[in-house]
Amino acid sequence: MSRSLGLTPEVQAYVQKFGAREHPALARCRIETHRDLGDRAGMQISPEQGAFMQVMARAIHARRAIEVGVFTGYSSTAVALAMQAMHGGDAVLVACDVAEDYVGRARGYWAEAGVEHVISVRIGPAAKSLQDLLDEGLAGDFDLAFIDADKTGYDAYYELLLKLLRPGGMILIDNMLWSGRVADPSDNSPDTSALRDLAAKIHKDSRVDMTLASVGDGVSIIVKR
Repeated sequence: MSRSLGLTPEVQAYVQKFGAREHPALARCRIETHRDLGDRAGMQISPEQGAFMQVMARAIHARRAIEVGVFTGYSSTAVALAMQAMHGGDAVLVACDVAEDYVGRARGYWAEAGVEHVISVRIGPAAKSLQDLLDEGLAGDFDLAFIDADKTGYDAYYELLLKLLRPGGMILIDNMLWSGRVADPSDNSPDTSALRDLAAKIHKDSRVDMTLASVGDGVSIIVKR
């Protein structure tokens, strides 16, 4: 599970106690992912980040969302719960991933949370899945997007999602602090360089309003103009 940088364990526990109302399905997803997946569990967002995403979804009254990178389903479950509470059966979340085994785990949590009918899965390379949505005439049709997948693909996903979002729609991009490695000039690994370059691009992008929040492993918040 990712955690916000610079917080002591005591402050982290306080944030998670008072900063999130965790649905039982989300708690089970978090606990079982940590139990079953070892080091890979670090790819899962934290409870406070899930709550943050729910508040963002509610703030823009999101009804239609896209997620790039499902993993075991914590973020998609959290956002689907928030959208369903607002829009009932009209809520839609398109979940894109390359790994059916992870999505298979996520389906159980979606069912437990009662949001399985909200979520439409697309298995395959995410750039193709997003382009398919554009080819289906869905440009400008979505309110919210979340990117949490292969870091070198982030730029392509950002560009495609900007086309899929309505004006005023929001993109949330995870891992933009990369455990602090983006601020280390000696780290020029492909993933770090890709995240650093994207942050610079977003900072200069006149198509959007933006900020970089330090919740979790760093979340870029982008609103399409």
